[in-house]
Amino acid sequence: MPPLRTIVRPAELSGIGVHSGRPVRLALLPSEAGAVVFRRTDLGGAEMPLLAGNVEACFSTSIAAAGFRVRTIEHLLATLSAFGVGSLVVELDAEELPILDGSAAPFAEALTAAGIRPLDRSVDPLVVRAPFSLAEEGAEIACGPPDPDDPGLDLSYAIEYAHPAIGSQSRSIRLTAETFVREIAPARTFGFLKDVEALRRQGLALGSSLENTVVLDDSGVVNGPLRFPDEFVRHKILDLAGDLAVAGLPILGRVAARKAGHRLHLRAVRRLIESIPPPARNGPAYGAPSQRAGNRVR
Repeated sequence: MPPLRTIVRPAELSGIGVHSGRPVRLALLPSEAGAVVFRRTDLGGAEMPLLAGNVEACFSTSIAAAGFRVRTIEHLLATLSAFGVGSLVVELDAEELPILDGSAAPFAEALTAAGIRPLDRSVDPLVVRAPFSLAEEGAEIACGPPDPDDPGLDLSYAIEYAHPAIGSQSRSIRLTAETFVREIAPARTFGFLKDVEALRRQGLALGSSLENTVVLDDSGVVNGPLRFPDEFVRHKILDLAGDLAVAGLPILGRVAARKAGHRLHLRAVRRLIESIPPPARNGPAYGAPSQRAGNRVR
């Protein structure tokens, strides 16, 4: 069983939220609480642990309950998962994490600079015991047991866009800190110029810009060059890794997605959690009440 890990020193980042367009200061703080906890200083220090039951998807992944929300958490969660960090306070002064350059590379750099240390506890991974698949609106995600000789988290993704800069792309990766930093973290979020006005009328993409989003018009990439020829599918793997991390435990298994998105990713996470025997499901990652006191929003 892998040890539970936290960071050695605090790390700070700042920027704007890609959807809110509002400035935000973010601090990643060492913790021995045994969970990832979100704290909003603009709400008087209100806190919420990462609970799969309180996570929702709408063009990004958010943790939310009555009076509390933190949006666009997937890039940070993917980084924490890849680095094996499961005990941390994520402190911010707004409702959305900063988009930074649109990738997870700044989060990976911040964690590397902060240093990572094990706690004196181990963590039981969530092992995919039996295969299953989910589908909706032409998209699919399938989960299966890990390689019995070399268990880990193996991710595969396939996308298809009727756009000359994307087309059909697929990629597979064993998620480790090394492969994440080298192959996945630098891949930026992307969007289509034709969709911008409709999104902004919905209060979305208000902070999106050529500095934090790969933008495509009808013929190609507006703000190239790309960081990878297949940067688009690599970013989808980044989002998938972040969404799987809302389970609150390391996952051992094989996950393959095709033309999926945040909502279908989260359905798969909930299906995985439902497969855990009820006595083992009574931890903070699954929504059991925490014993931690303070300004917690439930």
